[in-house]
Amino acid sequence: MKDAVPLEMARDTAIFGSKAVGLGEAIRQGLPVPPGVALSGSIVEAVAGGEEEAIEEVTSAARPLHAPLAVRSSAVDEDGADASFAGQHLTLLNVPSIDELTSALNEIWWSANSDSAITYRQRVGLFTRPSVGVVIQELLNPDSAGVMFTRNPITGADERMIEASWGLGESVVAGLVIPDNYRVDREGRVLERTPGHKKIAIRSVPSGGTVHEQVPTELVERLCLDEDQLEELSRLALQSEQVYGPARDIEWAFVGGTLNLLQCRAITRAGI
Repeated sequence: MKDAVPLEMARDTAIFGSKAVGLGEAIRQGLPVPPGVALSGSIVEAVAGGEEEAIEEVTSAARPLHAPLAVRSSAVDEDGADASFAGQHLTLLNVPSIDELTSALNEIWWSANSDSAITYRQRVGLFTRPSVGVVIQELLNPDSAGVMFTRNPITGADERMIEASWGLGESVVAGLVIPDNYRVDREGRVLERTPGHKKIAIRSVPSGGTVHEQVPTELVERLCLDEDQLEELSRLALQSEQVYGPARDIEWAFVGGTLNLLQCRAITRAGI
């Protein structure tokens, strides 16, 4: 088996990690996932070690993708029932070209082997050496993005909870804004919608990386999802549960009116 494959060919979590395999399954089931490549933990380590053959394999596999790129860790044992590595391993948004991939993979490999990551692993009972796969995807430039829980992660109620903001969803995940909040029942009926306070939008910049932009005053407290978009998210929640099972934590983005699935994993928060 190759160590750098299109996402839809990633099937083995022991090789590519749960994030890559989850996205591969989503593509195979027809869910709207942006194009990407899955890298095994072994090839990421080889790239970090400067092995030319590994660097060439990764570069060749990723070349069909259109830069800029999003490069995210997919640790072999991340996001299990007892531990989530969210925040422990690095995500690099807006890698400007294929030529910058080697440097990005080095950073991600070292993040998985940092003192804080190793300490976290030991705290949750993982004493094996970390193996970090990677997902490389075309970076989106969303109008709005965020997270959706297919079951309320606080109360456990059988309803969808959606948090949304302008720009890249990292503003929601990182807690940089008070996002819009929506509660939607399983039939798609909106139970509640609460405007947030979204003064910052994270955007990509041509030179690479991201920047925090000030949101125009008139948009700070304006809801960023309309009725049609909420219906689309409700359908995505249903499809995701049919593919993966109940209680999912989904990252999503709307680009030019098109919904994209960025990640789908089991909810690991209290109440579930």
